[in-house]
Amino acid sequence: MPRKTRMLAPAAALAVAAVLAAPISPATGAAVTPPARTAADPAFDFTKPTVAATNLTVPWGLAFLPDGSALISERNSARILQMKPGSAPVEVAKLTGVTPTGEGGLLGIAVSPTYEQDGYVYAYYTAASDNRIVRFKLAASPQQQVIFSGIPKNSYHDGGRIHFGPDGKLYAGTGDAGRTAHSQDRNSPAGKILRMNPDGSAPADNPIAGSVVYTLGHRNVQGLAWGPGGVMYNVELGNNRWDEVNHIEAGDNYGWPNVEGTGGEPTYHDPLAVWSTREASPSGGAVAGDTLYAAALGGRRLWTVPLDGKGGAAGAPTAVLQGTYGRLRTVAVGPDGWLWVMTSNRDGRGQPAATDDRILRFPRVTP
Repeated sequence: MPRKTRMLAPAAALAVAAVLAAPISPATGAAVTPPARTAADPAFDFTKPTVAATNLTVPWGLAFLPDGSALISERNSARILQMKPGSAPVEVAKLTGVTPTGEGGLLGIAVSPTYEQDGYVYAYYTAASDNRIVRFKLAASPQQQVIFSGIPKNSYHDGGRIHFGPDGKLYAGTGDAGRTAHSQDRNSPAGKILRMNPDGSAPADNPIAGSVVYTLGHRNVQGLAWGPGGVMYNVELGNNRWDEVNHIEAGDNYGWPNVEGTGGEPTYHDPLAVWSTREASPSGGAVAGDTLYAAALGGRRLWTVPLDGKGGAAGAPTAVLQGTYGRLRTVAVGPDGWLWVMTSNRDGRGQPAATDDRILRFPRVTP
């Protein structure tokens, strides 16, 4: 049920540097002043980082086990590392069949919401002929069960982020694999957000009967997140003009390749926030309270987007950690309540420091 969003939508102006362009009302074309907000709730102290891991090799995915330890996927090595609080990461699995080329390889990981009963970990990776999702139990050479395959691959635009939603379903963000027509083709899993049961089958309440397609019209989905009340968001890479944060609603069409950024057309769901591509190239998103955090690769910063709790923006986004740690790949709220941020400076496009790649943790601000 595509529709034009009622959210704030910034207008064009690529000359804007570190902040969003001035928002424009889709209905009137008049400038809109976002409501002011004094601080995020909860807020994190970005002046007091703790380095949780160093010397990782192109880390990509981050998920947490029930015991509070973190699982980390490495894109090129196909390794999965486990990091327990206060300890260095150790290899706990290495997947087979991974073909790392360009932006592809071992990408997102997710932990079953019933892990204590079934022990399943899920991974999205690039194989020789496609992108696919598997599940397995942690072991040196795990038995991998393919639950979904046939997602078009390329050396770029492979998507890769997977998460279990609050409804217990597995969501996967895919890319258009360099063929823009995929995104509007309801029969292709490329350029989509997919929603599936833990075994890879299509839920009965999906928008298209018998299909795992949940939303369409995406270029390259790189982040999935949920806020209070189960409100869903994504972050995705644009082309030459606008990267996006979207409020995700079942069955909606987000416009690519017919629209990049805010189009104001009733057929498509407009983003709630955009950035010029040089300021963002977002990869990874997380919600803490009333704020969405988006890691930026090309922008080399962490964007904070104030939310109104209903799928819209509650103020103008701001940037932190600008140029501090280089390219940022993933952001997550850990079970410890801290904000975890992963760098991606060894992916061939960064300038790695001696200890890259790293995972950093930022504590909550105490009242």
